[in-house]
Amino acid sequence: MFSDPNKNIEQLSLKLGSQVADFGSGSGHYSIAIARAVGDKGKVYAVDIQNELLTKLKKEARSLGFSNIEIIWGDVEKMGGSRIRDGFVDSVVVSNLLFQAKDRDSLANEAARILKQGGQLLVVDWTDSFEGLGPHTDQVFNEDSAKALFESKGFVYDRKISAGAHHYGVVFRKG
Repeated sequence: MFSDPNKNIEQLSLKLGSQVADFGSGSGHYSIAIARAVGDKGKVYAVDIQNELLTKLKKEARSLGFSNIEIIWGDVEKMGGSRIRDGFVDSVVVSNLLFQAKDRDSLANEAARILKQGGQLLVVDWTDSFEGLGPHTDQVFNEDSAKALFESKGFVYDRKISAGAHHYGVVFRKG
């Protein structure tokens, strides 16, 4: 794995008891890391459109003893698609999703909708295409494009994180 979810989530400095949405959770590498960080009183809302990956995540979470991960079948590229209520979560994680998203504007709007005022958004994505690993060259959604997208939706750039050799990591705040 090129980017370590545990190290990336550590840099987000989540508080115990936080409510965090993991957009495009896939098989759950970030969801598991978030579940550890927020503890038993916190909650992870793992949202993905692929049921088979959510099923895999549910089994993995159960086998590791995590009961603080809620599986949500949803489409984060639609307003209301995460099925999380307005202004509810403390943080949103969008990892390795922008390069494959068809409607990035709606995804950014959905993140803004569910995030509390002052809440944080972590974006991690590929910096380039690497010999067949990661996205095709024309799919890469670079850091400057991510900044422009989220700032256009009212997010405020906070800081960069070290997200691995082939990824960038940016933290925004909901302004």
